Amino acid sequence: MRKIQEVLRLHAAGRSQQDISRSCGIGRSTVGEYLQRAHAAGLSWPLPDDLDAAGLERRLFPPLPQTATVRGQPDWATVHRELRRPGVTLWLLWEEYKAVHPQGYQYTWFCQQYRGWAARTDVVMRQSHRAGEKLFVDYAGPTAPIVDRTTGEIRQAQIFVAVLGASNYTYAEATWTQGLDDWLMAHVRAFAFFGGVPEIVVPDNLKAGVQAAHRYEPDLNPSYADLAAHYGVAVIPARAAKPRDKAKVEVGVQVVERWMLARLRHRQFFALAELNQALRGLLEPLNQRPFKKLPGTRQQWFETLERPALRPLPAEPYEFARWKKARVNIDYIEVERHYYSVPYTLVRQEVEVRLTAATVEVFHHRQRVASHRRDPRPGRYTTVTAHMPKAHREYAEWTPARLVRWAEQTGPSTATLVERILATRPHPQQGYRSCLGILRLGQTYGADRLEAACRRALTIGGFSYKSVDSILKRGLDQQPLPDPVTPTEAVPAPIHTNLRGPAYYH
Repeated sequence: MRKIQEVLRLHAAGRSQQDISRSCGIGRSTVGEYLQRAHAAGLSWPLPDDLDAAGLERRLFPPLPQTATVRGQPDWATVHRELRRPGVTLWLLWEEYKAVHPQGYQYTWFCQQYRGWAARTDVVMRQSHRAGEKLFVDYAGPTAPIVDRTTGEIRQAQIFVAVLGASNYTYAEATWTQGLDDWLMAHVRAFAFFGGVPEIVVPDNLKAGVQAAHRYEPDLNPSYADLAAHYGVAVIPARAAKPRDKAKVEVGVQVVERWMLARLRHRQFFALAELNQALRGLLEPLNQRPFKKLPGTRQQWFETLERPALRPLPAEPYEFARWKKARVNIDYIEVERHYYSVPYTLVRQEVEVRLTAATVEVFHHRQRVASHRRDPRPGRYTTVTAHMPKAHREYAEWTPARLVRWAEQTGPSTATLVERILATRPHPQQGYRSCLGILRLGQTYGADRLEAACRRALTIGGFSYKSVDSILKRGLDQQPLPDPVTPTEAVPAPIHTNLRGPAYYH
């Protein structure tokens, strides 16, 4: 107001507007406007003594007259909530506002006023989340103690927290560890709690989820990627040391700590299920608690805004699977000391194995090449005939009973020798080759000579293909059999292919 008073004083002294402009450091047009306003208000220099600065301002700059049409004031809380719906923009909301208030404010003012309101509502808000778009997951820092009833040992349970981005709808549960199986199955239970699946899951960079953190291309744990594929979600880990990337769950963790764990601090739990039951009982009050700066509750926003935007759950929940790498040896891979067949063309190549509670699946270059029912018995073999080469398949068709039946066609001594060879091996399959070789000797020497050779082999304890072959080549099958060894002549020896006894050399 002092400059206005100076303008009026210099004008009364006869100074030109240009001189007044230079003296006061304002534009000529401003000088002219001040003089016009003073003339319109009936003011001249000197000003009345009872006119102070505030009175001078009111007379020179009176408020604008009220127009007949009152401009409508938007409900910014409703605008803020509607912006979280998929496809909703400020332009669309402004058009709807103008449809109700044709004389209302223009788009630029509308955007400026909303951003100012949003900044005052949450001074740290930097992200806008669409409904059904993101789920933020993390583990809380504090743990919850659980006491073993028998030993009195105290074990700390980890608290898993999941928060939907648009509604802040919160889920929490306790797990024994932050390991891979607990981490993945907590996701499964969270999806079931929400009754749907978001588009994106934003985790922290813990080892169970991210094998190698990276600013641009983080390396996900294969099992975590498997879960994401099952539910059709994208996993986008937060950048390392960037808590604002997951600000929603950071706040959610804080709320769970202060509103749930703090209330349970005086309670003693003896089982993980007890703790989870208590947490579940506090989830409903938490989600129905009114917002401080926005209308409504998490539950209301979830039901009206977020739930309709979530995608449906798959028909079957995810089954926990662990991945490992293995190299094919001969026609098998070893998994927990059990051997599973794979196609013989992959011998010596590296494959990926997916292990669930019931199945073992083998992948090569991301293509499944074998699938077996999981067998916990160590040292055993699980074989699919189609995985074996043709020669092996023909060999695998033989069984002990079939070999004995074929040997009986030659004679009883041949059948007995085959039975003894199969019985002396740790596994009958280890004697198949010897038995097949002995039976094929009949094609060369005839059934009668083979039967005689087997009779001599039984007498001398030569339970092997080499013994029978040697007998036939040397013609010993055509010589009289040696006298059987009596118990008084020799101490009985255990049956073994390398212990033939003295009769062998007669």
